[in-house]
Order: sequence, then structure tokens, then C-alpha cells
Amino acid sequence: MSVIASPAAVLSVRVGPVAPLGQRRVPSGFLKRPVDGPVALGTLGFVGDAQADRRVHGGHDKAVYAYPASAYATWRAAVPQHAARLQPGAMGENLALDGWSDADVAIGDVVQLGTAIIEVSEPRTPCYKLALAFDDVLMVKHFARIGISGWYYRVVEPGVIGVGDMAHCLARPNPDWNIARFNAAIASPSIADLMAMVSLAGLSDTWRRKAERLLAKRAAA
Repeated sequence: MSVIASPAAVLSVRVGPVAPLGQRRVPSGFLKRPVDGPVALGTLGFVGDAQADRRVHGGHDKAVYAYPASAYATWRAAVPQHAARLQPGAMGENLALDGWSDADVAIGDVVQLGTAIIEVSEPRTPCYKLALAFDDVLMVKHFARIGISGWYYRVVEPGVIGVGDMAHCLARPNPDWNIARFNAAIASPSIADLMAMVSLAGLSDTWRRKAERLLAKRAAA
């Protein structure tokens, strides 16, 4: 199995409780604070981190959200009105990583980070809470236009992760399915794409079921 040649560095680890978000004060775990020391990572996420609605956030397949720090330069150029806020942490991520992008990371990648083993499960699909966080109804559209989603990890082996730790890819079962390619495919999936997704090692149950439903609809049509 191939692996990513270069490791990625943890620039920040961020956690937060459920708290009111935006002018509507919607309960959300979007706003996270950086933690200086090592943070324990359990099977459902970092100690001290919380989600308001486990139906769409968190859980086994979305225990940790990582976002490439390099993407923020693209964000600041594309959405200059929010440039001051578009720094690591602005997307509500748990991990700001330096060195990997959506093009470097693939579904099913098994990663050693700190003393934990984690596995890439799916890209992030933003909800309306991103708009609430920025008080800008267009933020979800900006997210889609910029096209840098970041990715979720499930926890294979709990451990401890801290700033400065290096993420090493140990195994790559799906070298042809990086996050950028997956996002492009789900925008307009072919039958071949859907068939591949159904059997894609490491893909989240949510996306596997979506692919199965779309395949069934195509077959019925």
C-alpha cells in the first residue's frame, strides 16, 4: 500500500462545549478554543469537545474534523470581507494541519498521530451553522465554491495528541480516492463512482448508504 511521503504537523488542537451560536443563539459545538497541552482522544472525539446534534455531527465516523491550514490563504483571497477571522479554527475544526490538503488525503487513510491511530472516513459537508458563525448567509455557498472541505477521522485506537505532533500515513487502501476526487464525484456521480463508493474501504456508513440509495434509484430508472 502506498503512503503519503511527507507527514503533516499539528498547528492547533481545538475543542469546545455546546454554546449559543450567532444572533439566533442556536446551540452548537462550532466554536472551539485551542488547547496548549496534549489532549486525550477517545473513540468519540477529544476530551472537552461536544456536539449539539449527534445526528449530523460527531459520532463514530466523525469523531475528529481536520482542516488544512494552507486553505485559509485561499479563503482570505476569495472572501476578503472575513479575512480577519479566516485563520486556523475558523471552520470549526478540531485539528489544523500543516502539510496535507484535500488532494493529499484519501478515504480510508490510516494515520498515526501522537499516540492515537485514526482513519479518514469522509469529507465535511457544511450546514447552516457555518453561516451563523460568520453572520453571512452566503458562507455555505462560499465553502462549495472554494471547494476545500477538509476531512473527518474515526478513532481506531485512542491516544493523546498535541500541538507539534506529526501525522504519518501508515496505510492507504484507496490511493485513487483522495478527498478532492471524492468531492468532485459526489457532485455528479456516475454509476461507476457509486459502485466504487459502496465498496470503498473506510468510507463512512452515511456516505455508503447514500451511494447505495442512489444506485437503487438509477437501477429503478
